[in-house]
Amino acid sequence: MAPRTGHIGLNVTDLDRSLAFYRDVLGFGVIGEGKEEERRYAFLGEGGSPVLTLWQQAQGAYDNGRAGLHHLALEVDSVDQVREYETALRAYGVDFAYEGVVTHREGAASGGIFFHDPDGTRLEIYTPSGAEEAPAPSESAPTCGFF
Repeated sequence: MAPRTGHIGLNVTDLDRSLAFYRDVLGFGVIGEGKEEERRYAFLGEGGSPVLTLWQQAQGAYDNGRAGLHHLALEVDSVDQVREYETALRAYGVDFAYEGVVTHREGAASGGIFFHDPDGTRLEIYTPSGAEEAPAPSESAPTCGFF
């Protein structure tokens, strides 16, 4: 049996900015913080279990041309929830890869929105079903593969 994902850690350039985004826009709860000048971090999650950790130690923005994290996908229960996040993210001024909800591939029931966090890290909020009517940006490749 393969191990399960425990939490995801992201290097960020500005913890305050990233914490505001992940806490205030995406709704993650803060379950722990390190405020020592050269060792700032935040544990985000629910019920005391971390889902996402932010580490202020990046020197520059996300680089999709380097090996490492491709994107972080966050699952919600419905396409309506995806659209609620889309509205909040647009109000925040987030950069989207596609216009509105898109399917993961042509004919798929799953789909969501694809965007970037304050450091340019690629993110996805999706639902496993209910996106059948949404367009597919590409006929030949998964939507989440090349944004």
